[in-house]
Amino acid sequence: MGITLTMVLASFGGGLFGAALGALPAFIFTGFLVLAGEALALAGGGGALTGSVAFGMMFGPHIAFAGGAAATAYAAQKGRLDDGANILKPLIGITENWDIMLVGGVFGILGMIVNQFLASIGTPSDTIAITVVVSALVHRVMFGETGIFGTYDPDKSDSFWNPPADIAWLPWQMNFSQLFTIGLGVGLVGGYVGMETSVFVPFGIAAASLIILEAKGEGPVTHHIAFPAAAAAVATGSIIWGGIFGILGSFLGEFYARLFYDWGDTHIDPPAATIATLITAAMLFLGFSF
Repeated sequence: MGITLTMVLASFGGGLFGAALGALPAFIFTGFLVLAGEALALAGGGGALTGSVAFGMMFGPHIAFAGGAAATAYAAQKGRLDDGANILKPLIGITENWDIMLVGGVFGILGMIVNQFLASIGTPSDTIAITVVVSALVHRVMFGETGIFGTYDPDKSDSFWNPPADIAWLPWQMNFSQLFTIGLGVGLVGGYVGMETSVFVPFGIAAASLIILEAKGEGPVTHHIAFPAAAAAVATGSIIWGGIFGILGSFLGEFYARLFYDWGDTHIDPPAATIATLITAAMLFLGFSF
């Protein structure tokens, strides 16, 4: 797999830094760095900023975001955080935090190893997205109490698949009309931007836009819509496929939220699961490649 001591140490640092920042703030940095890196690449400066920083050991979601999410779950298990799925919280703000930071670092190493393994065997998907999901499943088993699929409470809802708004992943983005509308719109424009620039630019824009969610407590979550849409459009040369994959991404995100997130007590990331699913589909059926 080509793992070196430098990679281990750097990924430990990246996971620890992701925990200090908080999982979502770290991912927002990923988005801005992708935009900067792709701008530099389009100007002829190479892709090192995107590949080595935004998706590398410092801010790669499989390292910084996953490390932050795992550390959040650990902090909640230890009683130092009220919500093990609160990925908006910078964990450096917890007074007793040294062990929380270390958990982030360890999961940063785990993320690097899993991603390297998946890439080394030629996995036809977004290996970073798969790794984020694998890491989240591991930290739920280790630090959560609700099980992989959460613990359904019949007093709150008449069905596992019909969660109330107070436990839903995104209450403002969960019913048919909301999902269809945002999926279609972001899918079409994400597909267009992907064809005009690069497949990563729509992802960077959507990830950076999460600063609204971080600051306001609500906002659109669309990187699982924009990125697959861009991949589909680039692979086919058609914005229509961007719209189709955008809609699929929107609904799949909510499906994975109801499957893993809503009834759980840690963060298993619906967008990562969606991106892994749809990039696999784009690679196998539309001929997309990175």
